[in-house]
Amino acid sequence: MSSAAKRRPERFALRVVKGGFKVADTFTRGRLRDRGLRSGDLVFAELRKPRNHGFHRLAHQLGALVAENIAAFEGMDPHAVLKRLQIEANVGCDEVALQFPGVGPCVYRVPRSLSFESMEQGEFQEVVAGLCRYIAKTYWPSLSPEAIERMAGCFVEAA
Repeated sequence: MSSAAKRRPERFALRVVKGGFKVADTFTRGRLRDRGLRSGDLVFAELRKPRNHGFHRLAHQLGALVAENIAAFEGMDPHAVLKRLQIEANVGCDEVALQFPGVGPCVYRVPRSLSFESMEQGEFQEVVAGLCRYIAKTYWPSLSPEAIERMAGCFVEAA
């Protein structure tokens, strides 16, 4: 099974407390109960510190800026713009090799989620900076990647 076809594991909101973790909200408490987890159970966990939620909004501002100013993206919603740009630029994507009978091998790009709980801050900054470089090179050559970042309100450190 390819990484693109794998189901993303469910994530639970936990808060760090002295010596451990505490359920952060009632939704998580209910989901843990639904899964049959009880106090004292042994579980394995992957811990990720989500980036600032505001950066997710800023990424969508970049998508809105492109949709409003570049004819090739006219009428698209910001999320769709970001996904298309990820695929075109091959930034923030996983690649899956496919074999088509009569055509031969090809590579299919699957854009990774940019959501704040799915992508850590450093990788997110690299992806947004890469998208801005691609936009400047391909669609908006009169602007620098940094100018595009500023226009979108995305203050991404240089990669």
